[in-house]
Amino acid sequence: MLEGWLDFHRNTLVRKCEGLDDAQLRTASAAPSELSLLGLVRHMADVERNWFRRILLDDGSDPIYYSDEDRDGEFHLTEADTWEEAYATWRGEVAIARDNAARLGPDDLSEGSGRDGRPFSLRWIYIHMIEEYARHNGHADLIRERLDGATGV
Repeated sequence: MLEGWLDFHRNTLVRKCEGLDDAQLRTASAAPSELSLLGLVRHMADVERNWFRRILLDDGSDPIYYSDEDRDGEFHLTEADTWEEAYATWRGEVAIARDNAARLGPDDLSEGSGRDGRPFSLRWIYIHMIEEYARHNGHADLIRERLDGATGV
């Protein structure tokens, strides 16, 4: 059930982006915010990597789009940043997340830990990811409606 809900929310984010061109995907929600659909997909690629690679397996993977110098790098878009790259990166991270999670049961603990030094169960990670996507899908709803009036996409 947890995997199903997570996949539902993953697919919802993609549906919010369908049918839009690069200019629309990079359009910020409202000044001064830099929040955009393209930025959200990049953000979720890093979130997938963080929880299903860095925390779950403690594999030492570096972030994709952000750094210590630019903590919001996924939202700082340049002309070189494209939907094709962001979508492919996100899909790759989702595939790795699924593979990594498939090796464990829901109550198995992560090899990495949080700020307090405690590990997380896979169940906790799934629930957190569902919450993370749900929150950002709400942002995506508002951005999409602002772009072309589409709701319930």
